[in-house]
Amino acid sequence: MVAKNNGAKRLADFVKKAVSPYHTVEESGKLLEAAGYKALQLNEDWEIEQGGKYYVIPFKTSLFAFNVPAKHNDSSDKKNGSIHIAAAHTDFPCLHIKPVAEFEQRGYLRVNTEIYGGPILNTWLDRPLSIAGRVLLKSDDIYAPREVLVDFKRSVLTIPNLAIHYNHEVNDGVRLSKQNDMLPLLGMLNGKLDKNSYFMDMLAKEIKEKKENILDFDLIVYNAEKPVFVGMDGEMLSSPRLDNITSCLALVEGLTDSSGNNEKTGRSGGETGLNVIALFDNEEIGSETKQGADSELLRVILKKIYRSFGKDEISLDMDIRKGFLLSVDVAHALHPAKCEKYDPVNNMRMGDGVTLKLSANQRYTYDGVAVASLQQLCDKYGIKYKKFVNNSDMSGGGTLGPIISSHLPMYTVDIGVPILAMHSARELMGASDQDELVKLITAFFS
Repeated sequence: MVAKNNGAKRLADFVKKAVSPYHTVEESGKLLEAAGYKALQLNEDWEIEQGGKYYVIPFKTSLFAFNVPAKHNDSSDKKNGSIHIAAAHTDFPCLHIKPVAEFEQRGYLRVNTEIYGGPILNTWLDRPLSIAGRVLLKSDDIYAPREVLVDFKRSVLTIPNLAIHYNHEVNDGVRLSKQNDMLPLLGMLNGKLDKNSYFMDMLAKEIKEKKENILDFDLIVYNAEKPVFVGMDGEMLSSPRLDNITSCLALVEGLTDSSGNNEKTGRSGGETGLNVIALFDNEEIGSETKQGADSELLRVILKKIYRSFGKDEISLDMDIRKGFLLSVDVAHALHPAKCEKYDPVNNMRMGDGVTLKLSANQRYTYDGVAVASLQQLCDKYGIKYKKFVNNSDMSGGGTLGPIISSHLPMYTVDIGVPILAMHSARELMGASDQDELVKLITAFFS
């Protein structure tokens, strides 16, 4: 029953607020603050205390948080120096609004967009859509423009399908033009609107700023529909942005739960090991950005932590070798109508718990010692899990695991909750799986 799935209920509430990578990071920061984590700045020296809890937001769409063990400098403890890291990504496939957003055609006001990542395009049609992201404004300091986050919090856009009467082949599969078919409809031109500035006029009004003060914006179109529980017993959660808000929230909750006594494991956080969560941006487009996983950002943060305790990079490299990384992203659940697309035995259903994603070709990180260790952790705490391998005729997707572990050579396992309709405007998961994921992340950090 839904009442048991507290993790999924918290996830549903979080998804409503996590409408862009900016908002995912902002809401994650609020949860960390409420749990006693102190904010740090990447461009300042850090004074870190033994047993302290901290977080840093380097680029507004990425977040890193960590708790420092009470015995971090105690070399007599054989567990001292262990590093446990769990990583996820804040971005999701969507429509990104172009700088000149106005696109008026015969009195129809449309918004000019480009495709971000790999969404299933036709799932975005005929849905209520909204806008969220960041707006940059004029300031007294040229190199520090003012920034404001915006979420319209209402349905202002939609992308209407062409009627079947004019598109008889639609049910046979019709290719959509990203430049023409995927431009959302905002409204109709009237005597009060300027067809050359209607979007900027609306944006300025929304953020309560003069239009001429807007320098730039990073805005996306998101599915404004709310998450709902479906199924005879409400055992499934249908929601936008499950990829990868499921993992972001689980990492924050797992880290904060492990910081003190908690009912999920009956233990407190690690006493000698460094626990870190890394929420990266831009996974959906390859991670090759300053705020993405294929950067030096995580190593920079680890170096700053070690430097604050008078330790050098050699010490860090030695501890990295003893470390363990979880790459946490959603996995593919078995589709009842397309079972032939999956491995006949190494597959997952919704409700099977946490997926251990394996790939001999290292599309997912694979190391026997790491997988066996994680299995023992799951068995110790009664966490449901299964191993997943792709059908050999299917390539599958990539993850953060191989990217991060190439920068930080440590044992790594790719995990996540199994979902259906991945990259759809609305995805589907087993409600109970979120609880299992949070339990695993908490145990990992404990």
